[in-house]
Amino acid sequence: MNKNFRLQLTLIMIAFSIFISLVVALINQEKIRNKLFDEHELKLHMIADNILSSLNSIDKAYMLFDKDMAKAMRANSNELISLYEKNPDFEKWNFNKLKEKYGMDVYVLNDRNVVIHSNVEEDIGLDFRACCVNLSNLLNQRRLEGKFTHDGMDNSMGSGEIKKFSYIPTPDKKYIIELGVSLEEGEIFKHFNFLDVEKELEERFSMIESIEVYSSGGFILGSSKKEEEDLRNSTKKWGAFQKALKSGEVKETVEEIDGKMVTYHYVPYKAEEQRGYSTNRVVEIAYNKDDLNDSLNQSLREFFIQLVVIFLTAILISLIIARQVARPMYLAFHDSLTGLKNRAAFEELVKEYQGKKKGNLALMMIDLDNFKLVNDSLGHTEGDKILKAAAQEILANAGKENHAARLGGDEFVVIYPDIGEEELKNSALKLINRMHHRFRDIREKNHIDVSISVGIAMASDEDNVDSLYDKADRALYESKENGKNQFNIYKMSS
Repeated sequence: MNKNFRLQLTLIMIAFSIFISLVVALINQEKIRNKLFDEHELKLHMIADNILSSLNSIDKAYMLFDKDMAKAMRANSNELISLYEKNPDFEKWNFNKLKEKYGMDVYVLNDRNVVIHSNVEEDIGLDFRACCVNLSNLLNQRRLEGKFTHDGMDNSMGSGEIKKFSYIPTPDKKYIIELGVSLEEGEIFKHFNFLDVEKELEERFSMIESIEVYSSGGFILGSSKKEEEDLRNSTKKWGAFQKALKSGEVKETVEEIDGKMVTYHYVPYKAEEQRGYSTNRVVEIAYNKDDLNDSLNQSLREFFIQLVVIFLTAILISLIIARQVARPMYLAFHDSLTGLKNRAAFEELVKEYQGKKKGNLALMMIDLDNFKLVNDSLGHTEGDKILKAAAQEILANAGKENHAARLGGDEFVVIYPDIGEEELKNSALKLINRMHHRFRDIREKNHIDVSISVGIAMASDEDNVDSLYDKADRALYESKENGKNQFNIYKMSS
């Protein structure tokens, strides 16, 4: 019984230790997961901040230092207007010579904002209404205002070259003459080249698939027309781009590229000084989660290793503690000789069942007859053997649903939580017969008539531990008085 108690205690402690350790490990694992996600997000924000900072720097630089360029573009535009007034037939203009003269690309837009003449052949036929509705509307407004305007850094539709553009409508408002100056060879662009920042970030972070800066029309700055068509051909990407541009908030979408899931992160950007729509842009950061997933998987592997270590440690510690604690705890409620419950446990059980009041509680008190003769004649060692044997018979006769206890000396008791009187009588007779058979050798060899006397009491609503015990004790006394080796049930008239 002591071994069973220790096993139960060990299992309880192991279960408790594992539960607590598992909860702590899970909380720690969740913290690690959150940290990994936070680090991933921090990297993404840092990458975006680097690009935005680079764009802001180059825009500020042009705002401060491109006045001379704007002045030259104004002067050239005025000359071209004078040329138009003298010769309004653009078919007779030599745009390549104009390019050589001014060092600037020259474009002519008709009243539908379509490029009809230019030295840049690939841009002829470009329809701003189709590619860039907002810019087309702005050009209509500028046409009506009749003033010279210049924008910031923008993208050439045909070549993808980064340029600065200016616009001036003809006096009759039929056309707009546009000039374009390449910025890529200028000192400002070289010093604040955001394309280099893109490349450096792509090489530095393995999570980055690509970084692109789009104009408000959806054209990649520094890339060809063919590349930008991929954005429009993807419903998800184009939708996320448009939402980011209109809302001014970061948007994301996910697409599968060559079997890999790639997230497209769109960050809107506006320069501090607005110049038409050229300074409204969207940064696209295409990234994968390979590093994050690898870190999460590694964390999960470490988590399972920790669990195994925790489980083994919990089992080992529980075994050690149970070994040290089980015996004292067991003895607190059990008899050290017989393994039966002791008086303290007996009293707690009676109180518990009386508090429930769910059945017919009964108490069977058992006393060994002539046990003193055994101790005197055969010694205490033999007496202890008889007590152990009696305890075994009492426990076996009581059954699993009832509780046997040793109150001290040769006095035992069985608690029946719910039993009828007839069943009690049968149990008492059966126990007397079992004892008679068990101690037959002592009677025959040592001529000591070891038997048992039994007193039974049925609990009433008014009974407590002491009164129930007293009733059973009186019934036991009557069994002794009537010749022993028998049972008696307490009656009020007893």
